[in-house]
Amino acid sequence: MKAKKVTKAIFPVAGLGTRFLPATKSIPKEIMTLVDRPLIQYAIDEARAAGIKEFIFVTSRGKSALEDYFDNAPELESALKKSGKDDLLEILKETNMDSGAIAYIRQNRPLGLGHAVWCARRLVGNEPFAVLLPDDVIAAEKPCLQQMVEAYAETGGNMVAAMEVAPERTSSYGVLDIGEDMGSIVKAKGMVEKPAKGTAPSNLAVIGRYILSPKVMTNLNRMKQGAGGEIQLTDAIAEEVADGNVFGYRFRGQRYDCGSKAGFLQATVAFGLSRPDLRDEFGAYLHDMIALQKAAQ
Repeated sequence: MKAKKVTKAIFPVAGLGTRFLPATKSIPKEIMTLVDRPLIQYAIDEARAAGIKEFIFVTSRGKSALEDYFDNAPELESALKKSGKDDLLEILKETNMDSGAIAYIRQNRPLGLGHAVWCARRLVGNEPFAVLLPDDVIAAEKPCLQQMVEAYAETGGNMVAAMEVAPERTSSYGVLDIGEDMGSIVKAKGMVEKPAKGTAPSNLAVIGRYILSPKVMTNLNRMKQGAGGEIQLTDAIAEEVADGNVFGYRFRGQRYDCGSKAGFLQATVAFGLSRPDLRDEFGAYLHDMIALQKAAQ
């Protein structure tokens, strides 16, 4: 049976971003800029490339800047037109969302990723849906979610983005127990959220891209607490393993953990060097900085 097309995506953005205080005291973490675009814009662009038409944001108090970002800015657009800055006007238009394409749902208590996804259940209905975590920024020739959508058309069921991590880091991730390894696609026979050190079934970790069936929402309805006392999305997906409906997808690309300061800085360097308008000047600066560090040692 042909897999139903995925046109809805959930963006869980209710977190407080405490690792980036004091910046996130007044600015949502998702609005923090990577080079010259906020994190959330990278996630939205990736979703659009994968054919997503409906964008569902699960937010919390203090996130109004997110709503403003995706709204039209008539005064700014008018000023750019009068100044003849058509190139900037085109960039600005990429941030606008069509009326009705975007919805905002409040998560009133921080009960975990599974709970955040569950908050959007009525907007998802009885359809497959994607989940994108903006903290995970993925540089890829073909956007990660687009790769997954193409693979999902063959498998159906539930699909999670996966990558190999060092064995000592598996306790920080959801980890797949591999039943059948088919190369880029693996069939899972289990999933474990943040396994204790030395107990992970593999080193194939789940990262922040998912394509899920509505049955996962049904599983989340039971509100079972998992690792850390939170309602874990991984646990709800794992309940579908018995029916052979959970797959991991080894995406092609480089993932940056922009939920950490080190990861954010690494992404800034990588994305800055990938830009033709910044590469030479920025690259020369980094070269000089490294030379100074070596000289000081």
